[in-house]
Amino acid sequence: MMMVKKKVMKKVMMMLSGRHGSGGGDLLLLVLLGALWAGCRGQEVCVGTENLFSTLATPELQFQALRKTYEKCEVVLGNLEVTNIARHQNISFLKSIREVSGYVLIVLNEFEEVPLENLRLIRGTRLYDDSYALVVLLNYNKFHHDRVGLKQLRFGRLTEILTGGVFISENKFLCFDDTVVWRDIVRDSERVKLDDKNSTACPKCPDSCDGHCWAPEPSMCQKQTKLVCARQCDGRCYGPSPSECCHSQCASGCSGPRETDCYACKNFNDSGACVRLCPPLSIYNPTAFQHEDNPNGKYSYGATCVKQCPHNFVVDHNSCVRACPKGKLEVERNGVKMCEACPGVCPKACDGIGMDSLSKAQTVDASNIDSFQNCTKINGNVVFYNTGFQGDSYLQIPPLDPTKLMVFRTVTEITGYLMIQYWPPDMMDLSVFENLRIIRGRTQHNMRSLLLVGIPTLTSLGLRALREVSAGDVYLHSNERLCYAATLRWELLFPSPTHSQSLVASGGPSADNCTAMGAVCDPLCQDGCWGPGPAQCLSCSFRRGGRECVSGCHLYDGPYREIVEGTECVACDPECLPINGSLTCTGQGADRCVRCARVRDGPHCVERCPVAVIDATGSILSKFVDANGTCQLCHVNCSKGCDGPTEADCRRSWQEITSGPSSSSRVPLVAFGVVGGVLVVGLVVILAGLWLRRRRIANKRVMRRIIRDEELVQPLTPSGVAPNQAQLRILKETELRRGSELGSGAFGTVHKGVWVPEGESVKIQVAIKVLREGTSPRANKEILDEAYVMASVEHPHLVRLLGVCLAPSVQLVTQLMPLGCLLEYTRRHRDAIGSQLLLNWCVQIAKGMMYLEERRLVHRDLAARNVLVKTPQHVKITDFGLARLLDVNQDEYQADSGKMPIKWMALESIQYRTFTHQSDVWSYGVTVWELMTFGGKPYEGIPAREIPELLEKGERLPQPPICTIDVYMIMVKCESPRSTRDTRSHIWWSTICWSSICWSTIWWSNIRWSTIQWSNI
Repeated sequence: MMMVKKKVMKKVMMMLSGRHGSGGGDLLLLVLLGALWAGCRGQEVCVGTENLFSTLATPELQFQALRKTYEKCEVVLGNLEVTNIARHQNISFLKSIREVSGYVLIVLNEFEEVPLENLRLIRGTRLYDDSYALVVLLNYNKFHHDRVGLKQLRFGRLTEILTGGVFISENKFLCFDDTVVWRDIVRDSERVKLDDKNSTACPKCPDSCDGHCWAPEPSMCQKQTKLVCARQCDGRCYGPSPSECCHSQCASGCSGPRETDCYACKNFNDSGACVRLCPPLSIYNPTAFQHEDNPNGKYSYGATCVKQCPHNFVVDHNSCVRACPKGKLEVERNGVKMCEACPGVCPKACDGIGMDSLSKAQTVDASNIDSFQNCTKINGNVVFYNTGFQGDSYLQIPPLDPTKLMVFRTVTEITGYLMIQYWPPDMMDLSVFENLRIIRGRTQHNMRSLLLVGIPTLTSLGLRALREVSAGDVYLHSNERLCYAATLRWELLFPSPTHSQSLVASGGPSADNCTAMGAVCDPLCQDGCWGPGPAQCLSCSFRRGGRECVSGCHLYDGPYREIVEGTECVACDPECLPINGSLTCTGQGADRCVRCARVRDGPHCVERCPVAVIDATGSILSKFVDANGTCQLCHVNCSKGCDGPTEADCRRSWQEITSGPSSSSRVPLVAFGVVGGVLVVGLVVILAGLWLRRRRIANKRVMRRIIRDEELVQPLTPSGVAPNQAQLRILKETELRRGSELGSGAFGTVHKGVWVPEGESVKIQVAIKVLREGTSPRANKEILDEAYVMASVEHPHLVRLLGVCLAPSVQLVTQLMPLGCLLEYTRRHRDAIGSQLLLNWCVQIAKGMMYLEERRLVHRDLAARNVLVKTPQHVKITDFGLARLLDVNQDEYQADSGKMPIKWMALESIQYRTFTHQSDVWSYGVTVWELMTFGGKPYEGIPAREIPELLEKGERLPQPPICTIDVYMIMVKCESPRSTRDTRSHIWWSTICWSSICWSTIWWSNIRWSTIQWSNI
């Protein structure tokens, strides 16, 4: 669009140059030129979101937040997330978006079309689930009888996704996405996953589209810009000829060969021209041999070159950043916030929730609150959830002591947002943040920077130092006793009305109720207040004295004296003598006193005259007090003070001060120092030897305890590099130290043990599976087959094989899962397991199985007993004894005779011993049922031989009491007949999406759940 406008402007200038005397025509062209130039000044940039499936508001507020974020926006810095939008809501404001730097997520909507008709480029700098740049999921209403849901994407101009794949699934009425040639858009066509479509239900593309379109209109034909190019083009093109290649800095296509003809830029957009780097702020002058300011220099802001960074960002080198890196301090120079190296030790700036050292944290809790000690600035967000205060027994995090919240008293700045969804009941305000001056909002939650939700005991805010919320709205919801907040003129805290910031408040007390409770501002307050009393005023009606509003200053009387500077009452220096009926000082400082309380040294009032101080020339001088209370110089020979101006008044002479002990008197001191030093060194050597001996003894005791102790539940943390998991490592028997027996099976026993790699100083706690002596060659082959399968996989939710020992009997060495199998863990802790853990386990098992499917592995024995617990928040699939790797052209595995887990097997597997990814889906459904019944036995009381007949009659596992119909339908889909059963990754993705949805759905049902967002799992 920018390039087209430039071409039109050029033509207008040519027309003007040939029509000097055309009068009104010239005026009309000048108006047109001005309008075009106004449109070319820059592109509207907005900051995206990272909320995934979660929501903090009603559907209507969700829509309003979406419109406020993206209206008139052209470039989205971050992710474009369109979720939970109803059918009747108008989202045509999305048409202006041309580029998204992160991912595009379209989920749980009911509208028929996605009006992103001008979207050309998705950069994919952030990917959904670390894989996808475009995700379209579950966009239909399954409870509505009409065809309510997404039908057309209408991405008519989308021609490139720089990084990441495409995932489009569970959109019941969506058409045309399978006609698009995605190979022309994405770089890796294998990362495109689409649902199978019923071609008869969708109309065909127009004839002019050659079968590739986004909607049934000629204007919605897919425009290919890569596959149609000549071989000489190394990127995109605008025609098939070798001379019609786009510039190397173009992305998404172009209209000509120059860098100004690009539809979008691969790296940076500099006023319509695509460049590799933005113009530097300084350039080298070869004549003067020095760097000089570049008048055309610009900052990098996302993928755009700008003359100035946004007001709530800070400059670091040539870039606009959200926070200064370590070792640098944020300062303001000529109205520009910049990062500069700290002159000494930097003021303590701490990582916020979700940043760097706290990247995995979701709330302030007992495990991380000490990291905020003595912080003045928090880079990131501060979040308080109920789980942080109550503690987490599974992660061994104790409850948070509310008195520790005092660590936030030193905080003056938060660069992200402050969100509080729970607060200690005995704390009526947020006074622990009483020194917080600014919330910058460089990262926001649903376009909000200050959020207080559902705190019934909060009566006032207490943020008396807060003077700016740089970006984002203020959101106050369901705080039924919160008064005072409505009195504040919040617009005074927002930098400029053009930033469209506002207060969104609901569910609070009425003004009449607050007045009846006496919760009103002090009469000395102006523009509202943060709480009761003159110290909580936003501004003062008269004067401010210190941190309180006052009716007047103590100019002529009172316990201390002040002077008026602007609207402030400034205290006189303590060395000023109070004068009744007259001013005590004329300003701040000891040099502004009318009279001195003690003595005067030059213009300053001081406590005493200086004695033996060094002046600017390096000379030592002293002073005495004369009769008028003024300090006068002593004689030059008076080094320790004097009582008068003459040398006779000196208290001690210079010669006395400089004379010291004779050299002979220093000899004993030197000898004593040498002997003492030798004794100290000897003592240190003896103590070091004793300490090393004690450490060796302690290490031996620890090793013996590791081997014997059956109650040890935490693995040792390796201090060195982990083994190479991509290869099969052959271990020596001398490297393994076998301990107590953990269990036994058909082929052997499993022991707890320790692996000490040869030549390395690490000890790794492991599980050792030992094949029984005298077993058949077939058993030996099967355990090696299991090792082969385990060595072929590497995933966070699959147990890793660390190595194999071949003598004297085959031994498999794997990670030790200290909490045992998930089945027994669920039975033992059923009273302490909440919905959060159950959903977490289901999602992690689904992700592990999806990984196996992608590697063409059929597990054949998935059950809760074959899922091990590393921590309550982390489970892993194990027991690959029956797993088989399918060939490239093989879709199923035909098993030989042997024992089979009948009650976990699909019907076709029982009848024909045929195993596929679909049969693993069946086993997954039974496993979920085990978890939802806290370790229940499937088909309990029914003999295994009767199971096939039972399944043929249509009987299935009953709905667990704790499950909603949505949860139970996942299990039913898993146990459907083979012809209708969800295939392959569909069921895994359904589980992950279902788990992500459950939180927001059940939250509105007021069921007590954790605030964790499941799509982050």
